[in-house]
Amino acid sequence: MTKIAIVGYGNIGRAVEQAVNAAGDLELAGIYHHNDNLDDIKADVAVLCTPTREVPAFAEKLLARGICTVDSFDIHTQIAGLRARLMPIARNNNAVSIIAAGWDPGSDSVVRALLQAIAPNGITYTNFGPGRSMGHTVAAKAVPGVKDALSMTIPLGTSIHRRMVYVELEPGADFAAVEKAILSDDYFAHDETHVVAVPAIDTLNNVAHGVNLVRLGVSGTTHNQRFEFNMEINNPALTGQVLASCARAAARLQKEQRPGAYTLIEVAPIYLLPGDPEQLIRSLV
Repeated sequence: MTKIAIVGYGNIGRAVEQAVNAAGDLELAGIYHHNDNLDDIKADVAVLCTPTREVPAFAEKLLARGICTVDSFDIHTQIAGLRARLMPIARNNNAVSIIAAGWDPGSDSVVRALLQAIAPNGITYTNFGPGRSMGHTVAAKAVPGVKDALSMTIPLGTSIHRRMVYVELEPGADFAAVEKAILSDDYFAHDETHVVAVPAIDTLNNVAHGVNLVRLGVSGTTHNQRFEFNMEINNPALTGQVLASCARAAARLQKEQRPGAYTLIEVAPIYLLPGDPEQLIRSLV
């Protein structure tokens, strides 16, 4: 049994707990809030369910103790930097870190990589939503003056999105200051974003999301290859399941003495699955 510690217990943490409890080969070793003492963690793998911007520091501390980590870090432009930052720490302490392991980045990244392999020349459009973005919502909630928030992603097509950010303000908060802070945040600065003040977030809240991936490309010298992948999901549930599966993979990589920091496109899919590899090959290939 692989012992799993959960660090952070919001929507994602609870979803990881459910996925771990449903798996026959994973065992919950403990749940820790992000302000708990990490020295108390005794587990094979720590699943980091903290806000994205807190992930690097948590991962560094745990990897230095030889504990594998898995996270759903979701700032796409900073993933390569995080991988480079964690790589030497993981290798020096015989640990494995699987980073950016949600559904996007994460499982969608694997789909994009596969589509690019079978149509090497072309373009891929990733259209999110409509639905709640967990990372963007957390970023909006962290803005001073915001009591609660909901960030909805609205697809406009060809990888272009609109962000609808609904904020419930603290008493006396300045909406103009809150709006300016949100619009300047790197999470929102690259998309059309609208900030709307509402009396209460609870009346709007939902955790639905989805994606439409389209690859238009060339296989060999043959044009007009078109591939499409769609899903409609419960956002925390899917993120939690990917994280739990990656915790399994991290433990296997550590057992095989392959320490380091990996993104999900570097991890063989069979490592994510429970069961005997030979039987999995017979049933899936």
